[in-house]
Amino acid sequence: MRIGLFGGTFDPIHFGHLRAALEVRQGFDLDEIFMIPAAAPPHKKTAAVTNASDRLKMLELAVSGQSGIKISDIELRRPGPSYTIDTIGYFKKTRSPDSKIYLILGLDAFLEIDTWKSYLNLLEQVAFIVISRPILDCNDFSSRWNVLKQFLCDKISSDYKFSDSLLCFNHPKARPIHMFDVTSLDISGTRIREHVRKGLSIEFLVPPKVEKYIKTRGLYL
Repeated sequence: MRIGLFGGTFDPIHFGHLRAALEVRQGFDLDEIFMIPAAAPPHKKTAAVTNASDRLKMLELAVSGQSGIKISDIELRRPGPSYTIDTIGYFKKTRSPDSKIYLILGLDAFLEIDTWKSYLNLLEQVAFIVISRPILDCNDFSSRWNVLKQFLCDKISSDYKFSDSLLCFNHPKARPIHMFDVTSLDISGTRIREHVRKGLSIEFLVPPKVEKYIKTRGLYL
């Protein structure tokens, strides 16, 4: 079983998230991708994050009927901050030993991984799929991923070596860090929330069912 874990606040879930999940699933031949909403993200002020039940419901509406994309509420059920190292431990314990688990996150998020709890342990436990994000001012493939190479050498370990054939960074003691470009949809939760506050349409930014839920619940006003 090949499993991808895609975490975030999803405030709200939007087409950028969904398209990235689809392309990663196809590109890495994953059996399942679990989208995992964070309850209390350590890097964000909890008061600024929408109620967990609303974010979970929007996720459920967005992925309903989508083959191979599922939702895990493990971080919502666990008290305290949502640490990725704990989530990885949960999936390793609840899946068969031969399952291959990938942690999916954007390049911008990965460039902060040295601030995460037990990040060196995390790099040893699970393979990463680092996807390109349009918010970084790097327009071509080599420039974007040179940023990642420099970060790994400066902040993590100079023992990471890039494999041209596999498009990943390998390390003698850690799991591979794969690079993967996805369709650049310049959509963000911040922009969507601002649109709602200003009374602007969010059509084609989020799935119709999510748009309806936001309006019905009066979110982001």
